[in-house]
Amino acid sequence: MNFDEMGEEVEHIRSRFEHLNDDKDNDDSEEDEEDEDNEVKADFTVAMWDFNQCDPRKCSGRKLARLGLVKNLKIKQRFPGIVLTPTAQQCLSPADKEIMLSKGLAVVDCSWARIEETPLAALRPKYGRLLPFLVAANPINYGRPCQLSCVEALAAAMYIVGLPKLAEGYLSKFTWGHSFLELNKEILDEYAACTDSKGIIAAQTNYIEKEQKLQEARSAMPDFPPSESSSEED
Repeated sequence: MNFDEMGEEVEHIRSRFEHLNDDKDNDDSEEDEEDEDNEVKADFTVAMWDFNQCDPRKCSGRKLARLGLVKNLKIKQRFPGIVLTPTAQQCLSPADKEIMLSKGLAVVDCSWARIEETPLAALRPKYGRLLPFLVAANPINYGRPCQLSCVEALAAAMYIVGLPKLAEGYLSKFTWGHSFLELNKEILDEYAACTDSKGIIAAQTNYIEKEQKLQEARSAMPDFPPSESSSEED
């Protein structure tokens, strides 16, 4: 199954996660920061292209830049390492670890609502990579499949290639960051246990099919009325 064929399956399980957004605050302001004194250090370049499409107060990429955790790249500036972009043809996998460590990791900071108008093709990355299925935990898109923020995308890439502590460090700069790992721990561990992109896609397909079956099973469960004894007790 390729990524173009995943859309329908993703939509089938979207409702399983979307209800989680009901009790989340959509204001991802600077006040929801945890202790910024916690030292986080990557031994490779972590960078991003900022297309200035997001609210600066809610942009995780800009916050990481303020903290010195990502390097801002100029639009059309080439990057030699792993580039997380939806235009890539290959999925990120643990096999990309050495490239990441030696050449770096970059992400595109743009609005999901304006993805079609963003000139992603102009970046022309040598190592463009797709992220597999994951569920967002950021306050803007909480519970939505695949609509990750910059920090979630970077952390996911780090986790998948075998750098979970670094991933946790980046997420720790946001009070909601731990939720991303909590929502995705099972599938992230499965991805991290793969050896290549083919294995990642197989793990993704199995996970989506499993979640779809769980949702179908829940929908098929009848809503039984309370028994007579239960009614009397109430």
